[in-house]
Amino acid sequence: MAIKLGFIGTGSIAHAHGDAYRKMGDRIEYVACCDLNEERAKNFAEKYGFKKYYTDYKQMLAENQFDAIEVCTWNSAHAECTIAALNAGANVKCEKPMAMNTEEALAMKEAAEKNGKLLMIGFVRRHGNDANAAIDFIDKGFLGDVYFIKASYLRRAGFPGGWFGDKSRSGGGPLIDLGVHVIDLSRYVVGNPKPVTVFGATFNKIGSRNHLKTGPKDWASSTEAEDPIFTVEDLATAMIRFDNGVVLYVEASFNLNMSNNTPGGLVFYGNKAGLTLDPFELHTECNDMLADIKIHGPTGCGDFFYYEDTNFLDAIEGKAECKAPADDGIELMRILDAIYESARTGKSVDIVR
Repeated sequence: MAIKLGFIGTGSIAHAHGDAYRKMGDRIEYVACCDLNEERAKNFAEKYGFKKYYTDYKQMLAENQFDAIEVCTWNSAHAECTIAALNAGANVKCEKPMAMNTEEALAMKEAAEKNGKLLMIGFVRRHGNDANAAIDFIDKGFLGDVYFIKASYLRRAGFPGGWFGDKSRSGGGPLIDLGVHVIDLSRYVVGNPKPVTVFGATFNKIGSRNHLKTGPKDWASSTEAEDPIFTVEDLATAMIRFDNGVVLYVEASFNLNMSNNTPGGLVFYGNKAGLTLDPFELHTECNDMLADIKIHGPTGCGDFFYYEDTNFLDAIEGKAECKAPADDGIELMRILDAIYESARTGKSVDIVR
């Protein structure tokens, strides 16, 4: 029997998931989609074959039955839309970040447990071939004891525009939009340790850079605004210590005066070897000489949106374990809350549960 699917929010990220589901053929029944922008909802419905479209998600949930809902709204609506969908009897996959803060994230998990439904968080990088390969290398001891991770997601001129700069809707800037990917992937690869102490700093020194003809290369908001609000940071950086002793250094920017050749991505440092994810290489010793070993195999991201959405459906049907459960979304929100609080106060923050 086909899984009855609905979407709340049909902006840019929704199309990545729509394209993924379309590859699944008749496994999906496209019931309805919703967006505040009626034209956008209509176009999305026509493109992917949804039977109905709405501008009010409450009406959509009341008039239809769903097995699965994709929540692809701006961040401030994640909690209310997710909780409403769970209360309506649907399993939910909510885009990252899970919520605006830890309190909202906990309420979302509570709604899932109360209704006996799955709540999965859209940590798409967990589903990449590179994540699987990194875990395999670490588990088999090639890196030895991993003790330090460096995670960078830097854009020189990459503010997506639209709602991304409006703190009331986004909750923050590149940290909550981009940093969330590499922070979560770092945790996931080393076994999801719990964060205990955070020191962070945020800056808004450059702003939106709307005057530049060069725009974001990999992502842009579908929400139009002639003069976008920019009340978020343009750069964030933090040190995070976990309960297993691992330390993560993270940096994320929308706009930063850096070289186009500035390295980014993730590096895992162990006492036997280091591992970069892009390119996927081991950095170690061989015959008393330093060696860089390039790995040939399935080590790129791959079709990770398809893998993610397949895992969601498989988990709903009991065929697989959910790779990105609500508990991990909550831990990530604890980290983000602590970074922003540390940046506000100028002091380190202990995470207390």
